[in-house]
Amino acid sequence: MIALYEKRGLSEQFHSEIKTDLDLERLPSGKFATNALVLTLGGFAYKILRILGQNGLWGRFSPVRHPVKRRRVRTVIQELMYLAARVIRTGRRLKLQFVRHGPTFRAFRRVYLRFCPA
Repeated sequence: MIALYEKRGLSEQFHSEIKTDLDLERLPSGKFATNALVLTLGGFAYKILRILGQNGLWGRFSPVRHPVKRRRVRTVIQELMYLAARVIRTGRRLKLQFVRHGPTFRAFRRVYLRFCPA
């Protein structure tokens, strides 16, 4: 019974992440179906961000300075999604040019190559 109660804190931490990091504290509508859709899409986004964080923010290319057991979704968003890039038009194509000397570029590139192989 005590072990079950100890795991409650971990569950509350995940709920807190979904509410604060994904900004789902207040639901947008009074309609149940709309709120159910928003929570479903929020859960989907949460799982995708967790997968990206597990694949991109671990290992020797990790831009985060200190080792931990897991990364919060807010950290994943800040480290992998808020990456500066310039949009370049050339030959009827759009390209993204990243700052290659930044600490997060290698982590972003590793995630990109893992999920979008050439």
